Amino acid sequence: MSRRYDSRTTIFSPEGRLYQVEYAMEAIGNAGSAIGILSKDGVVLIGEKKVTSKLLQTSTPSEKMYKIDDHVACAVAGIMSDANILINTARVQAQRYTFTYQEPMPVEQLVQSLCDTKQGYTQFGGLRPFGVSFLFAGWDKNHGFQLYMSDPSGNYGGWKAAAVGANNQAAQSILKQDYKEDATREEAVELALKVLSKTMDSTSLTSEKLELAEVFLTPSGSVKYHVHSPDSLTKLLLKHGVTQPAAESS
Repeated sequence: MSRRYDSRTTIFSPEGRLYQVEYAMEAIGNAGSAIGILSKDGVVLIGEKKVTSKLLQTSTPSEKMYKIDDHVACAVAGIMSDANILINTARVQAQRYTFTYQEPMPVEQLVQSLCDTKQGYTQFGGLRPFGVSFLFAGWDKNHGFQLYMSDPSGNYGGWKAAAVGANNQAAQSILKQDYKEDATREEAVELALKVLSKTMDSTSLTSEKLELAEVFLTPSGSVKYHVHSPDSLTKLLLKHGVTQPAAESS
């Protein structure tokens, strides 16, 4: 029993728990899942789109993947209005750093500064924690390709493969079994599609139900963030055998 220790974010329970922060994490457990996988030549992000109605006209082509700077992107699970605030904050911070130092902001420094903001919302009365988790994918000259996961408490960590959102426990266990250290970006895409197809609530994967993005280096050495188009996604799903083409055409 929480015994009303959950009435404010600033009150610890006798067991040392902050219930409001835990409730925020619970809200993310009901959101569309997002998976990130680190490979030797890039980072793969995949997200499940919750299509509530066929009549819905999406305002943006992407609702799970967001570019923060030329070298950093993120996948989102949770309350989108909360996520928009934090994404805008991260974009401003990245541009300020570039303006000041004339070089891209190190990925971990960007993640840490955003998590500091999130942490502030768990320590002051009258504020609600952000109900959103992020997977950050990026590259910098110090550590190469990186994948970070952050939650509403302001904690973050570097991961080789991570999942947030609905069924994240099942996704994490599959990733733990099948992840390979020296996987290529193509193998990471295949693993991401396999994990999502096994953990999603709907029966079959289609291009309307997911978003796939990659962060990698071009031959010239610049960082590229690429979001797959619906046609490209359909081809990938058929190639890796995680969709039923016959059911789609009938």
